[in-house]
Amino acid sequence: MAGIETPLTDVLDLDVPVVQAPIGSATCPELAASVADAGGLGMLAVTWRSPERTRELVRETRRSTDGRFGVNVVVDDDAKSVPTADHVAACLDEGVEVVSLSFGDADDIVDLVQDEGGVVLQSVGSADAAREAAEAGVDAVVAQGWEAGGHVQSEVATMPLVPKVADAVDVPVVAAGGIADGRGIAAALALGADGAWLGTRFLATEEARAHDLYRERVLDADETDTYFGTLFDEGWPGVPHRVLRNSTLERWQDAGEPPRGERPGEDEVVAETADGDSIARYEDSLAVPEVTGDVEAIPLYAGQSAGLTESVPSAETLTERLAEETRTALNRTRSLLDASDSGPET
Repeated sequence: MAGIETPLTDVLDLDVPVVQAPIGSATCPELAASVADAGGLGMLAVTWRSPERTRELVRETRRSTDGRFGVNVVVDDDAKSVPTADHVAACLDEGVEVVSLSFGDADDIVDLVQDEGGVVLQSVGSADAAREAAEAGVDAVVAQGWEAGGHVQSEVATMPLVPKVADAVDVPVVAAGGIADGRGIAAALALGADGAWLGTRFLATEEARAHDLYRERVLDADETDTYFGTLFDEGWPGVPHRVLRNSTLERWQDAGEPPRGERPGEDEVVAETADGDSIARYEDSLAVPEVTGDVEAIPLYAGQSAGLTESVPSAETLTERLAEETRTALNRTRSLLDASDSGPET
């Protein structure tokens, strides 16, 4: 399969400018390796995992692929039990060469990664944040628009954000938010991005560790079926997120959207983890396969691109399809330009 070369593929040593976003606990070695095998960048989300478990996942991924994969770490140390520097150090010890950072200042981590020969990506939600990240020395920035699923760093849509960020920095830009097919990737490239970062679309793959109900809800969703706000904030208060509409959201809205402490059913346990831990109604918890109970009532993180997600291929097949769709979309644009150039003179 022919590659698609951009500044991002050069920096990350990829065949195609496709990055599988770090979709929380839905990431796993099988998913990251499948994307890497197709020439994209597979990602493991490791923030909420222990350094020991992170090491195991990195080793398993490396045994499964010769392609490129990386890890994502949330920088906000107030939101977790393991300091960012310790988590990153554990990844570097295992030979991880790509580290993406989100929700925090990259300054203290960039040198740590680059001194080991690694590459650093930083997620941003504005041109100012992109400039700060570039000044800190990151190798690329991820411009995340508010259409994205999961926890979101911006209230600016992807289309105005990407060109603004591209104009602000001299490092490669990865577009994130609302992208689910090659048309979206081609559009991102036209806006000035050098690659695309897809999360919701990779939830609906064979390898993603998503509960069957969660995956089905993503497949059935329209582009209008998501909610952006801070409702599911137990565990990470005040951080905006985008989820699919569900019974918990509807119950809260029917009650007049009361503030935290007055929301209906706040003390209710609606589900359980595989370890038997309780999941409260408004808890920030991902619907992985082992969760039991009223899975529909917990946050089903997804972006507006769910409306474009209609099948469950392997991640390798999806990555290859995305690359081919991107070429088709770019060729269509060239054909339109050629037709315009060859039109009758006036």
